[in-house]
Order: sequence, then structure tokens, then C-alpha cells
Amino acid sequence: MSIDAVNRIGVVGSGAMGTQIAAVCALAGYPVKVQDIATESLERARQVLTEQLEKRVQKGKLSREQVDGAWSRLSWTTDLAEAVGDADYVIEAIVEKLDAKRELFARLDELAPAHAILATNSSTIVSSKIADATRRPENVCNMHFFNPVLVMELVEVVMNPQTSEDTADTAVELCRRIGKTPILLKKEISGFVANRLLMALFKEAMYLYEQGIADFKDIDLAATKALNHPMGPFTLMDFTGLDVNYYVMQQQYAETGDPAMKPPEILREKFERGEFGRKSGKGFYTYE
Repeated sequence: MSIDAVNRIGVVGSGAMGTQIAAVCALAGYPVKVQDIATESLERARQVLTEQLEKRVQKGKLSREQVDGAWSRLSWTTDLAEAVGDADYVIEAIVEKLDAKRELFARLDELAPAHAILATNSSTIVSSKIADATRRPENVCNMHFFNPVLVMELVEVVMNPQTSEDTADTAVELCRRIGKTPILLKKEISGFVANRLLMALFKEAMYLYEQGIADFKDIDLAATKALNHPMGPFTLMDFTGLDVNYYVMQQQYAETGDPAMKPPEILREKFERGEFGRKSGKGFYTYE
């Protein structure tokens, strides 16, 4: 299927990622249906997105006309068949659990048109673990956006061994049409490109801290003042969520069995104490 055949998009999952993915697609002119299992989740997603888009209007990042146009193209439903029944491209953004994704993709395969591409936004689960739940593995790929989607430019498109060149080409071109910068991974690897680089940075930062070589605040300063990173690794881990980083490292460790992939002890301790970063009020730093 070519990019010109993509006219309608379905997004499954109304969390932070799914809602913003839907928004960037709608801002680019695509009619988008967002599905979630609970009405309350959809209502909360609309409220949060309203605030996010209003802030971008106030900052001059978006015009009032752009935002109004996007809202006119967005619709919300708890009915999966309604969301994907006429979709040419479906993007899944639900919980990072393999069983849940496989169950969902089997249903998407039944409900979405035969030509539709089924993409997962997963940052840790490669699509080959999901594709065989469908009868169209050649139409399945990873399409990994970064949080916050409204701001972050990169999207990683990852082919599984059965992903067709047409599917990969369409996914890459869709990224461009919604204003994103795609990179194409022709082979699957746990963590893809950006997260592998990031996890290596996080692990080294935590190693230096655990060994008493430097305080975590000084390690952050080294990253921002010497490497010109916008955030130090500990600030960034708090921002993205220590629970998220723990799950990513656990998934990589489970997939590879490599002890080097195991979450550092300090991260495990914080995870078990519920110190997840900004979202919980405490991570490496403490927040009001």
C-alpha cells in the first residue's frame, strides 16, 4: 500500500502517547479516531490535550485555525470496530504488555480493512512478537514516537523479518507527512537506536553514582555543561519516569539474558519504593 492510500487513521489507547500521536496526525490533516476501553480515559485525554494545544497556541507554536481544524478531525470512541473499521493505518499505543498487544492485534486483524497497516508504538517489544497474531505480518511494524509527541521530532520505524518494503516505505513517508523525522531500522533489536544509546548513558551515570565517584547532581552538570545535553541523565530519568526506565531495562534483560542489561540496584530500589520521579513527587530529585 502506498502513502497516498492512507486517508484515515485509527489510534488505540488514549494515554499520553496515543492522544498526542492522534493530535499530530489530525494537525497534519488526517481524520483520526481514538479508541480506549473506558469513557473516563477518553474524557481525561481530551481535557489534557485541550490544555496542551492551548499552551502551544499561546506560545505561538500553533495557530487557532490549526488547532480548531485538528479538533474537527478528531473523534473518540470506546468501540474498537468503530475506530478501526475504515482505517487505512492503525497505531497501537496501549500498555507495554506482550499478551495484551497480541490479543489486540488479533482483534485489529479481524476489524481493520485487509489493506490496513498495523503499527505498534512500543519502545521495547519488537513487532515480530506481535505480527504472527495476525494474518498480515507483512503489514505490521514498529512506529516508535517519543514523549512528548507534540514536541519530539524523531520516529523510529522498525521492520520485522516479514515487514514488506511497501509497509516500511509507507510508515516512513507517513512520519514525514505528519511533520516528524523518521529513521528506518531494517533489523529488529531490543531498545531500537535512541533508547539503546539512552540506556547506556543512564546505566553509566548510575554506575558512577553507585560507586561514589560523583554525586548525581554533579553527573547531571557534566552532561549539561560538558556534553551540552538539555537535561542530565538523572533529571531525564525523573522526567520520563523511573518505573518506565526500570521496565525497559527489565524487558531488555529478559529478552537477551545479558547481565549487563539488568537494571542497576539503585533503580530497582527506587522502583520498589514507588519513587518514580516527577509523577510521584520523588525520584533522584524531590519535587513539590
